[in-house]
Amino acid sequence: MEDLNAILTPGMLVRHPDMPDWGLGQVQSNIAGKLTVNFREAGKVVIDSSRISLLPVFDG
Repeated sequence: MEDLNAILTPGMLVRHPDMPDWGLGQVQSNIAGKLTVNFREAGKVVIDSSRISLLPVFDG
């Protein structure tokens, strides 16, 4: 599977496909397949991009 999270850069908005209650998240960093995202309802979460593909949000 191709790592679609590789295109995510700090400042981009995302959603977690399995955790809609976390709300909108903002990418803080994307280093070596580990994404740090600050979600409105869950706070700061580190995501392993080999396991979860986040959904980019372009309409804010």
